[in-house]
Amino acid sequence: MTTKLNPLIKDFFDPETWTYTYVVYEGDGSPCIIIDSVLNYDPKSGRTSTKSADEVITFVRSHHLQVSWILETHAHADHLTAAPYLQSNLGGRLVIGDNITKVQTVFKGVFNLDDHFKADGTQFDYLIKEGDSLAFGNLSLRALFVPGHTPACMAYEIGDAIFVGDTLFMPDVGTARCDFPGGDAKTLYRSMQKILSYPGQTKLYLCHDYPPNHRPVACMSTVADEKSNNIHVHDGVTEEQFVRMRTERDKTLEMPVLILPSIQVNIRAGHFPEPETNGIAYLKIPLNAL
Repeated sequence: MTTKLNPLIKDFFDPETWTYTYVVYEGDGSPCIIIDSVLNYDPKSGRTSTKSADEVITFVRSHHLQVSWILETHAHADHLTAAPYLQSNLGGRLVIGDNITKVQTVFKGVFNLDDHFKADGTQFDYLIKEGDSLAFGNLSLRALFVPGHTPACMAYEIGDAIFVGDTLFMPDVGTARCDFPGGDAKTLYRSMQKILSYPGQTKLYLCHDYPPNHRPVACMSTVADEKSNNIHVHDGVTEEQFVRMRTERDKTLEMPVLILPSIQVNIRAGHFPEPETNGIAYLKIPLNAL
């Protein structure tokens, strides 16, 4: 593992998007990181609010933490990131996997974005690569490249924990879809095996939970739990079986409610498009294109 020092982890759940945000730190007064933040968005009105992000800010300030890094596991298609808002209030540098440029290139075409939008990752402060380490105080994280759900997904290993993004869910929920541009079920299977090769007690912190059967939401599983009980990828499920299941299942899934606003904002590192002459920023809706 990256360091013998294990982190303290505070989770925040956004019930509207079923998303978990994490603050990871050593103790009161220490440097910290924030992973996968949420900017609240009302699709009916096109209005944003900062309720979820403000809960994170309150926690960081009340524990006298200093934000070193604000990380995304990938460009989310189901919620908007609050990274720039958090940065403006708390500092820190915005981080995403270096393959974000592939995602930006695809969606620059989908949304017919003009040359003001650069598909080079420069909207972020740091593009992290497989195996890179980032320090925050006496803790450090190591980046694990885990594509499949998107071509740019990263997981972050910190002490005895891995923040897996959308790669895996709780065992009774399964695994991420692979039908977005650049997604691939075979690649996802291999990424999951990379994570499941860690010791059984390794804690896996998830970006989402969609609990069936009225069970309470949960943010953490373990490698052993997933290998024994994951309904899609437990021990004994072959790559061929997984690809067949995932492909057939993905054909039945609806697009996420917030995919159109989320992608346009998140490929910009959470920044809105430039305001037009009336001072208002606009997002695009491609008709009959997706």
